[in-house]
Amino acid sequence: MRFGAFIPQGWRLDLVDIETSQQWPTMLSVAKTIEAAGYESVWVYDHFHTVPIPTQEVTYEAWTLMAALAAATDTVRLGQMCTCNGYRAPAYLAKVAATIDAISGGRIEMGIGAGWYEHEYKGYGYPFPKASVRIGELREAVEIMQRMWTEDVVDFGGKYYQLDGAICQPKPLQQPRIPFWVAGGGEKLTLRVAAQYASYTNFASTPEEFEHKSNVLRGHCEDIGRDFDEIVRSTNFNIVCEDTEAGVEDRIEEVKDRYRRFVGEDRVQSVERLLRATSGTPEQVVEKMRPWVDAGMSYGIIYFPEAAYDTSSLQRFAREVIPALS
Repeated sequence: MRFGAFIPQGWRLDLVDIETSQQWPTMLSVAKTIEAAGYESVWVYDHFHTVPIPTQEVTYEAWTLMAALAAATDTVRLGQMCTCNGYRAPAYLAKVAATIDAISGGRIEMGIGAGWYEHEYKGYGYPFPKASVRIGELREAVEIMQRMWTEDVVDFGGKYYQLDGAICQPKPLQQPRIPFWVAGGGEKLTLRVAAQYASYTNFASTPEEFEHKSNVLRGHCEDIGRDFDEIVRSTNFNIVCEDTEAGVEDRIEEVKDRYRRFVGEDRVQSVERLLRATSGTPEQVVEKMRPWVDAGMSYGIIYFPEAAYDTSSLQRFAREVIPALS
């Protein structure tokens, strides 16, 4: 089992009450704690407006954070879960990722997806086409990025993107290319893109769904002649990990109280359900995660909602849960 962890960046209302001048120091401190605790990777989200509803609370931009973290950390790998393809031209994104890979010493993970948060698209003036178009754009974008990282000059005449002599220097330090994480579980289109290009996938909200999506991915791999076992399958978890059940309850109530300041009770209950699915004492968390491991999940990306204020859950998970599952 391999594990990464998210830093707080505001998107999930997780920098509330921290002064703007202290938000980057807070994010960096959590990233360094993740690195020191032995997680393989640090992750950010690629969004502009908070969830579950847009608010005036901060949301820090993903690739700006990638560059900052590349210079400020040493060994931990750096990923986005996941970059929204529609927010940046793919040739430009390939250039950005290659630059940051060089800055980081070859530590970038390329998370990529078709995008979904319509409010952001409209707010920032991006077209929001139907899902099949967004996934078609994703397919072309991944091909463009792969070619930009491996070829000297790229010409591309696609349905959605056209390049005429694009050059990407420096090339990524990672060879043959930065690994792709294709996020999303769309069975006919997204998982077919994943079968063709992904080193990693990220999907599913239950072990049963994870097993089903894995079987669909396997079928797409068989169709194109790719070894299914080459693709690492991951998912995301929302976890509070405390020494006692009473401590878990107290922490969940703190998170709920923070959300209540911005959203209605129905949204608060949704947040609580997400947390309760895999939160608990270390022993309880291990037992809740075992079905995922049995279903074939071998990489977990963990979101700790209180990390900006207290990293004890993050560190306890590293000390007690990771060894038990590894």
